[in-house]
Amino acid sequence: MSSAAPAAPETNPTTSSAPTNPDIIVETRSLGKIYRDFWGRKKVQALKSLDIEVRRGEIFGLLGPNGSGKSTTIKLMLGLLFPTSGRAFVFGKEATDVAKNERIGYLPEESYLYKFLNAEETLDFYGRLFDMPASVRKERTEALINMVGLQRARRRQLREYSKGMTRRIGLAQALINEPEFLVLDEPTTGLDPIGTREMKDLIVKLREQGKTILLCSHQLADVQDVCDRVAILHQGELKELGRVDSLLKVQDVTQIHAKGLDENTKSQIRDLIAKSQGELLKMDNPTTTMEELFLDIVRDSENRPGRRSSNAS
Repeated sequence: MSSAAPAAPETNPTTSSAPTNPDIIVETRSLGKIYRDFWGRKKVQALKSLDIEVRRGEIFGLLGPNGSGKSTTIKLMLGLLFPTSGRAFVFGKEATDVAKNERIGYLPEESYLYKFLNAEETLDFYGRLFDMPASVRKERTEALINMVGLQRARRRQLREYSKGMTRRIGLAQALINEPEFLVLDEPTTGLDPIGTREMKDLIVKLREQGKTILLCSHQLADVQDVCDRVAILHQGELKELGRVDSLLKVQDVTQIHAKGLDENTKSQIRDLIAKSQGELLKMDNPTTTMEELFLDIVRDSENRPGRRSSNAS
């Protein structure tokens, strides 16, 4: 007995045209994915009407607890899955167009590399897959091994690598083709604090070189340190979207840092700072942390299912 053919993705007349703005690297429009069982019956809706944009030259964070739809979103962007509804575009083309992947570097959560190869052989192998000339492969291999700090382990077989070293060579492999767009899934997994700091510095450096980066991580401090904007998913729905500095700002609290003030002036801060010749050092909104924001959104989502993000900056 043959299984039923997969249903064609639903389309919406309002989302039919491909994006033309070259500064939008990734765009999803009402993107949805339903996983079905053998009989074609709905098993789980992994993603519900996702609308996000990843802009050129930014580090975009994709956050969410397990089962929130992060991996499904990445697979849809890479063309590894077909959407059930809506559309996804990368470089202005349908995400299902595999030709776009030549411009993408991907570091999966688990690096599936050949354990019997060493670092040099691994990078040379993947360079061959991109039809790179031998001289270019050699140059890129040398530069990337130095970049990720594996000079001393360059000729050790990967089966002897620690988890942190495996993440480093995985990142080098993702960069072998000099991609414009990087998808990094848990890039700091297995790294010690020094290695984590070096990895985050490297990610920022890659952005400064003009690369666009999608960062998926459970390490909320990492996201807070390096990302420009974030999208938080929960149960397949977009719950929050915006700039990190804006999302973490506590809007209803004012925080003042001043010096040279006595106890009497503290009761009337604004007026008496100038009168008492005190120096106003800072007056701004305090910020929360990415961890606190994330947990608040997840708790609110569980208490009020179906609520959508209103911040789309």
